[in-house]
Amino acid sequence: MNLTDFKVLTFDVVGTLINFEKGVLDSVRRLGGPKAKDLTDDQIFEPYMEGRAKHPGRSSHEMANVYLHLASKLGLSDDAQSAAAFQRDVLEWPAFEDSVTALKRLRKHFRLVAMTNADRVALSAYAHTLGDPFDDSVCCDETGVAKPDPQFFAYNRGRQGAFGYKFGEILHTAQSQYHDIGIATKLGYSTCWIERRQGMKGFGATPVPEAVTTPTWKFATLAELADAVDDEVRAAA
Repeated sequence: MNLTDFKVLTFDVVGTLINFEKGVLDSVRRLGGPKAKDLTDDQIFEPYMEGRAKHPGRSSHEMANVYLHLASKLGLSDDAQSAAAFQRDVLEWPAFEDSVTALKRLRKHFRLVAMTNADRVALSAYAHTLGDPFDDSVCCDETGVAKPDPQFFAYNRGRQGAFGYKFGEILHTAQSQYHDIGIATKLGYSTCWIERRQGMKGFGATPVPEAVTTPTWKFATLAELADAVDDEVRAAA
């Protein structure tokens, strides 16, 4: 099996293409007052994930409440202005350094589809940050559920099928073992794990999976995936 056997790359967005961990850390340390600057990454990530689980709604709206939960747990500035600023920051989370260029390269060979737990407002902001690379997109607004719910994957499989793409022509590409790689593999997808935290301890601001699933392919960066595709194309020429 080769990467170039596929016609569609489906992408997790937040965590795979958008560096939300950096976004969260930068915002909390800027908005949380002097105490926030001394907190470790994991000390911030733990109440962030608790807050997101407590407020699982649309990311373009609920992240202010996530910040208030986090701030109360850590004893940080928890005024309405700080919460509103955190909410605005969410829509400006940065792309990983390689995302924009790698997506341009991959789009030469594949249909690119966003599959994200972000809502449509947030996805529009992230797509703009990424250079608007997607041919199609599916988010929680359409599915009514969030990954790792199998219904999310079933919705997109049916959608891509309506465009004429077979299940075996889809490669699901993601960073999160918990939200994506584990469930996608279980559902029979070929998977590509972009291990953004390679060499780092733990799972950062992503929930710990029950087990680490072996994907079909694994790369440390999206650029490495694009390199591998280009190598296959050159070899076949």
